[in-house]
Parts: sequence; C-alpha cells; structure tokens
Amino acid sequence: MVTGAREIAVTAPRCHRTVAQGRHDAAMKTSTDSDLIVDHFPAARRSMRVACVTETYPPEVNGVSLTVARMVDGLYRRNHDVQLLRPRQATHDAAEVSDRFQEVLFKGLPIPRYPALRMGLPSKAALLKLWALSRPDVVHIATEGPLGWSALQAATHLKLPVCSDFRTNFHAYSQHYGVGWLYRPLMVYLRKFHNRTHCTMVPTEALRRELEANGFQNLTVVTRGVDTQQFSPARRSEALRHCWGVAGDTLVVTCVGRLAREKNLDLLVRAFEAIKRSEPRAMLVVVGTGPLHAELQARLPEAVFVGQRTGDDLAAHYASADLFLFPSLTETFGNVTT
Repeated sequence: MVTGAREIAVTAPRCHRTVAQGRHDAAMKTSTDSDLIVDHFPAARRSMRVACVTETYPPEVNGVSLTVARMVDGLYRRNHDVQLLRPRQATHDAAEVSDRFQEVLFKGLPIPRYPALRMGLPSKAALLKLWALSRPDVVHIATEGPLGWSALQAATHLKLPVCSDFRTNFHAYSQHYGVGWLYRPLMVYLRKFHNRTHCTMVPTEALRRELEANGFQNLTVVTRGVDTQQFSPARRSEALRHCWGVAGDTLVVTCVGRLAREKNLDLLVRAFEAIKRSEPRAMLVVVGTGPLHAELQARLPEAVFVGQRTGDDLAAHYASADLFLFPSLTETFGNVTT
C-alpha cells in the first residue's frame, strides 16, 4: 500500500488513445491508494519494467510532455511494462485501468506564471514503498523537479538503475527573468542530478558537447524525429488562410511556441518589423499561449493570435504559412523547428 493522497491505476498512454484505445477499452476502472496490488504490474513476457518519472504530460502542451508521451507510447508498443509517475493535473484527473501500464498520480502545485501546469512534490517515502513492493528494471527520470529528485533518491537507495533526460535549459532561463545570479547554482544542481544517474540522454551532439564542457558525465545522444504524414505540405489550407484575412500570395509569417520571456520574443517583434519593411502586406500568425500573450498582442496589433493548436489543426497552421520564425535561444532542441 502507498499512503498519502496518491492514486494508483493502470492506463494506456493518454496521448495516443487512437493507437491503444481499441485494445484496452474492456478493462477500464479507477482505484485509490488503498488498492495497490503488486500483480497489477506483472512482467509476464521477455520485456523490461520501466518506471518513467515526469512532471509534465499530455494534455499539457509543451515539448517535454509531448516527447515523453512519444517515448512512453514507443516503449508500450514494444511490449515493455511501463509505469508512469506524474503529478495530478486537476482535481478530476482520474487514472484508468488497462494492461501493462500503471499510472501513479502524486500531489502537485501550480507552476508560477503557468497555472495550467503542475510540478510534483517531494515523494521519496511513497516511491520507496511502491518500488520495494514491485521493483522496476530501470527508472527513467525525464524532469529534474522535486518529484524527479525524489525518484533519484529512492532509486539510488533501492540500488535501481537510473537514466535521465536533459530536456530543458532551466539554467539559461535565469537570464530572461532578471535572476542571472541563479545560473551557476542551477547548473550545479543539474550537474549533480544528472551525474548521479547511469546515463543522461540529450537530443543533439551540440548539446552533448556543451554539457560535457560543463562537467556532465555519461551523456548519450538520442535524436528526435517528426511525423511526416501529419506535418506535411499537403495540409496547406486556403480556407485557413482566408480565415486569417490573407489574400492571394500575401506572405504569411508564423511563430509557434510558448509566449514567455525565455522565448526571446523581442527578437520576434524586431524580425517581423524588418520583414514588413520589405513586404508591407506580410502577416504574422502567432500560435501558442503564455504569460506574455497580452503584452505581445499590444506590440503586434495587426498580428493574428490563434491560441493553442494541436494535431491536424496545428499541422494545417504550419503548412499554411510561408515563413517560420523561431527566436528562442534557450532550447535544448526545439520540437517546433522540425
């Protein structure tokens, strides 16, 4: 049994219900922290039992949540038993039951400036109890927050193999929020965190070299891809361009991403102003939300702000534009560029 306000259940990866839903609808139910049974998470075949710890996951929309969900779905499709540990995203967030997938929900707190996102709380004791009852073969930690740190401590105590992802340049964010003095302490924490794992996965060779120069060890490049069936020029839509108020061959410039300080949006404004001097009829379409939405809209009153888009709708927004602007300098990868 795992004590505290935790919910234990089994579910197919929520980000890819279209893939797994048909196989698992027959076994849907919820359970509470008093219902944890070790047999719910069996290793009945030649596969690994992977515990994946993350503090963001769909339906939250950001590069980390989407990439982690892809990884979880990939492990699941390859017949591995996957245990997903994450913060509860809302009071009505209930886990579901299915085969070969166990979801463990923890208490979380809203992230400052991003009330729709949650971060986990320290949970070492609960993780020790959970993994002592049912040991995973490997613990994979995708985020370095309080829940991730608790997972690292618990796994180390239980002598479980641990690997991690370096997905967000938190240390670089400090330069954009007026707390540049935090750069070194954050780098020290991140280095200490990742160097205690057996392997840290990074998306590019350039980032591997940068982190290695800063004392990070055991780095491995795990590259990314893009779904070229979904994100294709064939998604271009004249009807969508008409909705934006675009006529004929007007140049449409788009920017996709979180509207926040660390995305270097001042450069977006300056770049589009330079484009307008050359192409006076050019139009800017901004896809995404964030704390700088109102400020950016005031600075770019003629731009079209379409909010957050997903799936085929997002693909159509990419394909229907002519020029992509991405001003951020703090990305570990930048999924939107691919």
